[in-house]
Amino acid sequence: MGTKTVLLLLVGVLGAYYVYTPIPDSFEEPWRFMWMATQIKTVTNLAVFAEQLGISHFMDIGMLYMSSQEVPPTSDENVTVMETTFNNVLVRVYIPNRKSEALRRAWFNTDILSRRTANRLDAVVISTNYRLAPKYHFPIQFEDVYNSLKWFLRQDILEKYGVDPKRIGISGDSAGGNLAAAVSQQVINDPDVKIKLKTQSLIYPALQTLDMNLPSFQENSHFPTLPKSLMVRFWSEYFTTDRTLEEAMFFNQHVPEKSSHLFQFVNWSSLLPENFKKGHFYNSPTHGSSELANKYPGFIDVRAAPLLSDDSKLHGLPLTYVITCQYDVLRDDGIMYVSRLQNAGVRVTHNHIEDGFHGALSYYGFKIAYRIEDQYLSWLSKNL
Repeated sequence: MGTKTVLLLLVGVLGAYYVYTPIPDSFEEPWRFMWMATQIKTVTNLAVFAEQLGISHFMDIGMLYMSSQEVPPTSDENVTVMETTFNNVLVRVYIPNRKSEALRRAWFNTDILSRRTANRLDAVVISTNYRLAPKYHFPIQFEDVYNSLKWFLRQDILEKYGVDPKRIGISGDSAGGNLAAAVSQQVINDPDVKIKLKTQSLIYPALQTLDMNLPSFQENSHFPTLPKSLMVRFWSEYFTTDRTLEEAMFFNQHVPEKSSHLFQFVNWSSLLPENFKKGHFYNSPTHGSSELANKYPGFIDVRAAPLLSDDSKLHGLPLTYVITCQYDVLRDDGIMYVSRLQNAGVRVTHNHIEDGFHGALSYYGFKIAYRIEDQYLSWLSKNL
């Protein structure tokens, strides 16, 4: 066997190893998923490499990739799209073109479904362009979303856009789900906001910063769309570029003993249904020093981790829809929040996707994306 043949064989084997991803039997389109996972892996590896060489920050590469997926604010025959500011925060507004004699419902959105939601539900949709890490850290993102929502909930603004004040909802996926949940909690306790939300929809949301060893983190630690290492990096970058917080979070050694009372709100042994606890045993958290919490108190702030809210502050939340996916490190965040909300008397619809993975709704072309979208918009149509 010649040298060239050996090299080609070696390259082929290494390439196959790089591309191959173990995939559950329940997945509808395994090869399409494998190709998508390879793209994510490639972008992540390039970001790590560029950061190690000092070329660019890891998060900047990720943001560049995400921006390449964005759709420009162009109008079409169904929806008029415009960009403006609400309280100095850049937003994108989607308004259906068809005439409506009645006031429209409104959806304050941080996910990618804005155009489809506007057209299918005949709704005015507001998408907030909040400022991102690593240039900006918490609470900037929360404040951007909250300030723009508070501006929109004024009677004169609703009249301007022809919106029914009794039919306003908020939604978000992943980090957007975190912001939607946090903002919803803030709105119900703000005496200056007279018009309240009717619904909130949280799509595989990130809701807690205390326990990075939940069963879902253990089971999906290396699952390609959002491995544990990447999720922990995202969380730490939300608060600081100091990598010591990331390391402490990864090993669950970041919460000081003085904040140990907060673990009751994320205790999966009491908040997860039995089928999600099988094969797992709850260990008491390992406490870290107070230094990180003193420097970066955001990670124990309820505005960053909505699951840390006590029951009395959850009670007044609006009708809620939660999507969780089986193959997702954030699965248990959403499921625990469902339990917390139900215990507080909030009406909740929980849609758990057994063959779902983090970001599934975002990958158009996949059958699962259209299935989840249809379920999601059907719920909105009936309840908003």
